[in-house]
Amino acid sequence: MYVVAPTLIYVTNVEPLGIKFGALLAPNFADANLNAEASAATERGGNVSSSINSFAAGDMFVQPVWLGKTLSHWDFALAYGFYAPIGKYNTEKVTLPGIGPVKAESADSIGFGFWTHQVQGSAAWYPWADKRLAVATTLTYETNGKKQDFDLTPGDNLTFNWGISQFLPLKEDHTLLLEGGPAGYDTWQISNDSGGAATNTRDQVHAVGGTTQLGLPAVGRGFDRSRLL
Repeated sequence: MYVVAPTLIYVTNVEPLGIKFGALLAPNFADANLNAEASAATERGGNVSSSINSFAAGDMFVQPVWLGKTLSHWDFALAYGFYAPIGKYNTEKVTLPGIGPVKAESADSIGFGFWTHQVQGSAAWYPWADKRLAVATTLTYETNGKKQDFDLTPGDNLTFNWGISQFLPLKEDHTLLLEGGPAGYDTWQISNDSGGAATNTRDQVHAVGGTTQLGLPAVGRGFDRSRLL
C-alpha cells in the first residue's frame, strides 16, 4: 500500500498562559493493489478477482485541540483528536471452506469503517540546553465506535511511543546536521470487542526501529533543535 498524507498544522502562542495552541488536519490517500486482493482471496480459499489498482481517500485524522508547554529542558503536550471514517470502505460476501458464505471487508478497502477518538499526552527531555539530544515519549488512549455493516465495536487501545534523537554536526559550522536514533511503539487492546461479531481476543503489537534525517540550520545561527522543529 502506498499512502500520501498532506498535513496542515496551525500553531500559535497563548502569551497570557505561556503555552502554545495548535490544530492539525491530515487527510490521506492510499493505493490498494491487486496483491492485497490476491492475498485475501488465497487466505479464504477462494480465487483472485479481476480487480485493478485502486487509489482513493482513507480515513481522515483531525486534531482540533493541541496544547504545548516548553521549558529549558522539557517539552509537554496534551491533545485530543479523532479519525473520521470517510475513507473507501466496502463489504462483500465470501465463501469459507467448511463454514459457508460470510460477510467480510473488501480487500481494496482503505478506511476502517468506524470512528475513533483519542487523547494523547507527550513529554520530551533534553539533557542539554541546545536540545541536541532528546528522549521523547507519547501515551495515546483510543476509544472506537461501531463498525459499519457489522455488529462490532472494537475495544479500546493504549499505545506507548518512544524515541531517542541525537543531532551530530557534519560540518564545523553546524550548517549540516545528521539526526538519528532508535524508536518504537507498543499497542495493547485494553478492553474486549463488543457486539454479535466480537471475539474475546485482545490484540497487541510491538515494534522497534530507527529514524534518520538531515537538518539544515540557517547559516550563522548555530545549532538549536527548536529552530529545526
